Amino acid sequence: MPEMVGLFNGFGGLASLLVGWAEFHDSRWESLGLAPVATWLAVLIGGVTFSGSMVAWAKLSEKISGKPLLFRGQHLANGGIILLLLALGAWFCVAPSTAYVGLILIIVLALVLGVLSVIPIGGADMPVVISLLNSYSGLAACAAGFVIQQTVLIVAGALVGASGLILTSIMCKAMNRSLANVLFSGFGSATSAGAGTGYQGEANPVSPEDAYYILEAARSVVFVPGYGMAVAQAQHAVRELGELLEANGAEVRYAIHPVAGRMPGHMNVLLAEANVPYEALVVPEDVNPTMETVDVAMVIGANDVVNPAAREDPQSPLYGMPIIDVDHARTCIVLKRSLNPGFAGVDNPLFFKENNRMLFGDAKASIQALVSEFKDEA
Repeated sequence: MPEMVGLFNGFGGLASLLVGWAEFHDSRWESLGLAPVATWLAVLIGGVTFSGSMVAWAKLSEKISGKPLLFRGQHLANGGIILLLLALGAWFCVAPSTAYVGLILIIVLALVLGVLSVIPIGGADMPVVISLLNSYSGLAACAAGFVIQQTVLIVAGALVGASGLILTSIMCKAMNRSLANVLFSGFGSATSAGAGTGYQGEANPVSPEDAYYILEAARSVVFVPGYGMAVAQAQHAVRELGELLEANGAEVRYAIHPVAGRMPGHMNVLLAEANVPYEALVVPEDVNPTMETVDVAMVIGANDVVNPAAREDPQSPLYGMPIIDVDHARTCIVLKRSLNPGFAGVDNPLFFKENNRMLFGDAKASIQALVSEFKDEA
């Protein structure tokens, strides 16, 4: 789904670019006016959206590395391209009939800028990138609406653009970082991810049979889903296990971090698909104050949003990011294939906490094994 959303954003931007290109060839304006300005914006924003979304799609689908790609003078190169785009835009808007070559250069530079804008962004920041590119696609559509004088397209594009910017702000707030820090810090690069990692300790593995006895005795259970649940397509099994726990007398909640998964609302969509009641969903600020009273916190494929280094280690790249405090629960069970870091590339000391147990394996298979244990004992 995140890859599909990335592609949708990209092709929305490409459509706006092509509308502007076609209108230029159809009209060939002679002087400054609204249409040339709108065409320049549609082509510029559409080009950035298309190429940037293609890079985001490649990162999400792991066609290329999700780590930031940085090079010397990157910001200067981006700044130079933006200045050149502004100069070409002024030429195009003032004398559009003579600026055919200028329009070609605008398209090429916009595509290059889209690539250069997204490659330095780490994989853990993909929810922010997706929402920002979604906003870009809306703004490009709004500009295309002015080009072809379609009120519906103008209004729809403006709504998408505004809502995307609001969502981007919410995502940044959830990570306690500014948009500038997300776009320009190179978070997750080899240098930044290397600090505060390499935690030592011994993980405590647990079998599905032993995990069943822990859950069977629990009276308060909090599920914390992450991208691993999406990959394993385990949401229906999670809902079934939640219903069995409720039938066993436990209070069950689903704690969702705003940036869990790889697009905004990723976990909400998956749990809604599995018919998990909306009232059972909680956000970190609702569940964290009472986490010490929770018998079991089950982390299903999440990593960075439950990493206690964000709270405890000033050297960690995640430090300062609000997390779900699953390590404060009486028992924490992490469902994961291995001890490898998450998408941010930062090691997780949660795996070595005394109250944590690691249930290794495919998330769906592990949850189904727990479901089978409950049904066998019924």
